Amino acid sequence: MAQYETVRRAGVGVEASQIDAGLRAHMNKVYGLMGVAMFITGIVAYFVGTDFARAVNGEATLIFPVAMLQAMFSSPIKYVIMFAPLAVVFGFGAMINKMSLGTAQLVFWGFAALMGLSISWIFAVYTGFSIAQIFFVTAIAFASLSLWGYTTKKDISGWGSFLFMGLVGIIVAMILNIFLQSPAIMFAINAIGVLIFAGLTAYDTQNIKNTYLAHAHHGDNEWLGKSAIMGALGLYLNFLNMFMMLLALFGNRE
Repeated sequence: MAQYETVRRAGVGVEASQIDAGLRAHMNKVYGLMGVAMFITGIVAYFVGTDFARAVNGEATLIFPVAMLQAMFSSPIKYVIMFAPLAVVFGFGAMINKMSLGTAQLVFWGFAALMGLSISWIFAVYTGFSIAQIFFVTAIAFASLSLWGYTTKKDISGWGSFLFMGLVGIIVAMILNIFLQSPAIMFAINAIGVLIFAGLTAYDTQNIKNTYLAHAHHGDNEWLGKSAIMGALGLYLNFLNMFMMLLALFGNRE
């Protein structure tokens, strides 16, 4: 926030009103990209998940063959589907500077579809009302945390190292628990994870804002466009992980 006021007062060759307008446009683009990605994820998850639920119940599927669904969810392929989004995130982060803006956006949409496939099983496990209810709660929490991160005058950049270490710990614990299958460990992962992703939502929002202010005067629209995509990716992951962990904690199963 201090950086924002400093840049705004100094102007860096641009009127303060132009800085405000540019920042608003940038944030709107970030949230817009995130919203489209969430829509893609939801559509893919719903259609794959409902067909999987129908197959589990012995009913005729509407879109996907039963054999395909069985392979996706009952064979080792399920681990590929589970970890593929994580691999894409790391690869995307490493390669985005070598991509064109259009390619980066297409990769982001493809990642959102892949994530929808990865979480589609929830429609076969949890009730539709429970999914909608937890999604609504997550949306309210996310909006509140992101708004706070955007408007607070407190510099929360120091949270980054702590939150990153917590995130790495959660990923390691989740991988280990695939073999341990401990309900207690999974409960702890979800409870702590909600807090970590809540913190990351505020932290990432402020970081997106400060990154824009640090580079806006360069006038590099290609770079700012990619920055918006990466910002949207970070917020998208925060929202989705909060949603999945809250669903695991409070969702009603079929």
